[in-house]
Amino acid sequence: MRRRNTRPSGLAGLAGLVVTTLVLTACGAGGRDDDDSDGGGGASDVGVTEDTVTIGGHFPLTGVAAPGYSEIPTGAKAYFDYVNANGGVHGRQIEYVVKDDGYNPTNTSKVTNELLLQDEIFAMVGGLGTPTHSAVIDQLNSEGVPDLFVSSGSLMWGDDVEAYPMTFGWQPDYESEGKIIGQYVAENMPDAKVGLFLQDDDMGEDAEKGVRQFLDDQIVAVERYTSGNTDVGPQIAGLQGAKADLVLSFNTPSYTALAQLVSMKLGYQPDWYVASIGSDQALVGGLLAEFSEGALDGKGALDGVMTSAYIPGIDEPDNPWVQLWQKVWDEHGEKGELTNYRVYGMSHAYAFVQALQGAGEDLTREGLVEYLEENGEGLEGPQLAPFRFSADSHMGISGMQLVTLKGDSSEPLTPVLTTDIGDAEIVEDESGQADDAPPENGIPE
Repeated sequence: MRRRNTRPSGLAGLAGLVVTTLVLTACGAGGRDDDDSDGGGGASDVGVTEDTVTIGGHFPLTGVAAPGYSEIPTGAKAYFDYVNANGGVHGRQIEYVVKDDGYNPTNTSKVTNELLLQDEIFAMVGGLGTPTHSAVIDQLNSEGVPDLFVSSGSLMWGDDVEAYPMTFGWQPDYESEGKIIGQYVAENMPDAKVGLFLQDDDMGEDAEKGVRQFLDDQIVAVERYTSGNTDVGPQIAGLQGAKADLVLSFNTPSYTALAQLVSMKLGYQPDWYVASIGSDQALVGGLLAEFSEGALDGKGALDGVMTSAYIPGIDEPDNPWVQLWQKVWDEHGEKGELTNYRVYGMSHAYAFVQALQGAGEDLTREGLVEYLEENGEGLEGPQLAPFRFSADSHMGISGMQLVTLKGDSSEPLTPVLTTDIGDAEIVEDESGQADDAPPENGIPE
């Protein structure tokens, strides 16, 4: 069921060896020279000293994808600062370097070079975006850099371990999300005329693959947009013209708001499912007010919209994980309030700290990857379903719960459901992962 690398394995391996050798010789980006070892304190790889471990991430701090997504690294930084204030990991402080790529793949390549060659990071953590991270995945893997918990649900981050042995996903993949909503619609809305509104990249392609397993005969239209082009009028008009009365939308928050605004202008009122990445009520409401130049206040913009959840959010203030994240933000956050995007950042930061703990004091890039392959499926944390990490799969969280948005909260439509790519069955999760709670001090043990 897993996609295999279509490149000739011998040539790919030889090319990777040559590149890695050159980099090691020229700048040390893939390892340490013997002369670099000081023989103590477990400082044993690039970006690691006796007292620090340096990691990096690329995010759209500016540009069309910045709303919401620019908050993710602020949440991660707050949690890393919290861990540092409590002694760090194996005595090391986590130094977190964030670069702005503006959700532009060319910029992503540039800032990744800076992170590797100037900042000499030990690992890339949480790099955001399907089109953007696709531009650097080959480089990170050829240079042996752990590429952990990519902020995107593309299959590329975990499906082909042979091609990308250093890369791990984090959130549920778009194909699995497409399968779960597809099955739900087929069973509960069998007469719906389904339209797809998709970002024109792997995100949309993977989601459509999952949806079509269950809804191929119900789909009446497929409309795609290119990220950066904010005119989605033709796409929404196309869905309306096809008489789609249920739109399944896999897109970023800005495009959720744009699609809602255009639909209102056209008098088009289908039911909506919006993928988890684009369904934050507060953010989309604010963007809708901004894009309409104040004609709409945006409140309740997503009322009645279906989406999915795979970690608890700020609409669950009594959840022990949300209480921890609020404490962390109150103590170490920057300006502004705790948001679901900051919760997302804290959640993947927690997973990274847990991996550092498990990899041990003598920290190496290979050791970190080996730990995740051997123990990653059992990682604790706020995720509602277990990870799928193993030597054969670096796919992220295995499941989610479908919900309906209501004001500032949500109502469940399903229990937590788990699946995998391909024809893997969709089943109710029985692992108990959703009942996990953080340790008393909020730091993995």
